[in-house]
Amino acid sequence: MNRRRRPDTARLAVSALAFLGIAFVGWGLWIPAKAWAAQVLIARTWDEMCGGGTELRPWPGADIWPIARLQLPGGGRMLYVLAGASGQSLAFGPAHVAASARPGEADNVVFAGHRDTHFAALEDLDRGDEIVVEALDGVTRYRVETMAIVHESRVDLLERTGRAELTLITCFPFDAIVPGGPMRFVVHAVAIDAGPGDPPRSNRPADARR
Repeated sequence: MNRRRRPDTARLAVSALAFLGIAFVGWGLWIPAKAWAAQVLIARTWDEMCGGGTELRPWPGADIWPIARLQLPGGGRMLYVLAGASGQSLAFGPAHVAASARPGEADNVVFAGHRDTHFAALEDLDRGDEIVVEALDGVTRYRVETMAIVHESRVDLLERTGRAELTLITCFPFDAIVPGGPMRFVVHAVAIDAGPGDPPRSNRPADARR
């Protein structure tokens, strides 16, 4: 009896491992697929808001809505930024940190996004690259000044500065197997048309690529 059960147990174990492997692969594909599919629905909502709607939801039951459109360099995909950097909003797109300036304001605008989906492209940015942010009331062009790796405790990077600038934040490292580490990759860009009288920011971290 025991001899017969051992092969059966082995087969069950192999089958279970195979199932788990397929499940993990499927989950890994599902996350980015969901993220990009949501952007299609959010894009339609953005078009409706440009036509005069306010805080329109992209699907029934959603507690999110687009607040801006983000164009990274290199002719990449247009990203729709959602209001409020919550767990739900970050699953479907980059999100605006509510404590920062609203898109279009001449102050520090902060967007956050996941490193393995919408903000994966931040790894390829370099100084001098141009980033475009389109709000409902206008377009602002920014030029990348620095990229830095900082600890998550640097909440000062979310503060208003009185200077027309853009801060993009994602988790680091980009290829981390386990999510939720304490380090962040931060891109700091300044509005190209910012006036010479704008006050400088003195507490910016050093450029990670110097």
